[in-house]
Parts: sequence; structure tokens; C-alpha cells
Amino acid sequence: MKVHGFFVSGTDTGVGKTLVSLGLMQALKSRGHVVVGMKPVASGARPGPQGMVNDDALRLQRAASFHVRYDRVNPCLLQGAVAPHLAAAQEGVSIEIPALLQACGELAAEADRVVVEGVGGWLVPLDDRHTLEDLARAFALPVILVVAIRLGCLNHALLTERALAASGLPFAGWVANRLDRDVELADENVEALRRRLGAPLLADIPYGSEADVVADASRQFASRLSFS
Repeated sequence: MKVHGFFVSGTDTGVGKTLVSLGLMQALKSRGHVVVGMKPVASGARPGPQGMVNDDALRLQRAASFHVRYDRVNPCLLQGAVAPHLAAAQEGVSIEIPALLQACGELAAEADRVVVEGVGGWLVPLDDRHTLEDLARAFALPVILVVAIRLGCLNHALLTERALAASGLPFAGWVANRLDRDVELADENVEALRRRLGAPLLADIPYGSEADVVADASRQFASRLSFS
């Protein structure tokens, strides 16, 4: 079935994809949508009351418009906090894109918007042949790119955009996440990307607490992103 929503990716790991995804879910809910989050593949697990969980996926689960089982939000949980193909190899499992696509379709049957959070960066390997890009192409959702504003972000963002363009997926826009409050010339870096990236700047999030980042992302998405 047709899935409506967004695929949230990043220029690297640790750039704030989960907080941005939570803000996007909040903005969608404020527009009256029934929303569920999904993290198809997660690396890094810890024990929870009912089994192993990933903290990012757990937060997406809690932010949904309705209760959804954890294993539906995160159908592929890998124990090691390393690249997915390495964690999968260590555990002797394979990451099956068709099964993940089916899981997303089942969520979409209950929600009118699905926010899918990727793992790592755009070309992180899932196995010997597939990368996150292959998963995003299977889901066929517009992509929102999270860019951490720090040293090296220009090259990372522009290279990721080039790969995104080659994928043929719609590039809905990008988010400037100011993770480092001490980075030099942060405004100039954001402006350089705004002029060069071929998609709108959907949110420019200042340094702050996690709650502030989610709230800022939600507010800016609500005013700048088309939810049609």
C-alpha cells in the first residue's frame, strides 16, 4: 500500500535524527494527522522491562498517536552500537528490506503519516550489497536531511545531497542542527548550505536541551513544511 510520510536521514550518526523526527511527529499531530514513528533498523540495544530495546526507537514509539508495540516500530534491533552490517554479521542475522517494507506498510494501514528514521548516514552499509539508500528507495518517501552544524558539515551535506539526487527520491528539505554551540562561523556555514543545497531549509535549530530541540523543530516544521 502507499505510505505517506517522511524519511529522516542524516549526514552522519549522532546528528540529531531522533530529536528532529520527534519534532516532525509533533508538528504532524498538531495538524490533525494520525502519526506513527518507525526506526526499521537500530544498532545498539539495552535491556528494557519487556526485552531488549533501542533508546531512539523507544522514543519514537512513545511519540505515536496511538499505542504500537515496540517490535513494530523497530523490527530489526541489532545489539552492537556499530555500523548495521557489522552488528548483523556479529549476530549472524541478515537485514531484509522486503520485510521492513512490509512492516512499514502495516503501520501505514493504521496511521495516515509515518515518520521513518534512518540509521547512521545515507550510505551506511546494511550488508555486502545494500546501504541505507536502498532501504529509503524501497520506502519511496520524501527525504528530510539532518545536518549537524560543525566543522566538516559543508562537505558532508553536499556529498549527501549528491547521493540523494542520484537516488531519484524527492528531497523535501534539510534541517540545520546546531549541536556545537562553540563552532566558528555557524551562521556562515548555514548560509553557505542554504545557497547550495537544492531543497528548502525547513528548520534552523539553535543549541539547547533535547526538549528545546524537539519543540523548535516542531514549531519550524509546522510553519515551513507542506503537510498535504
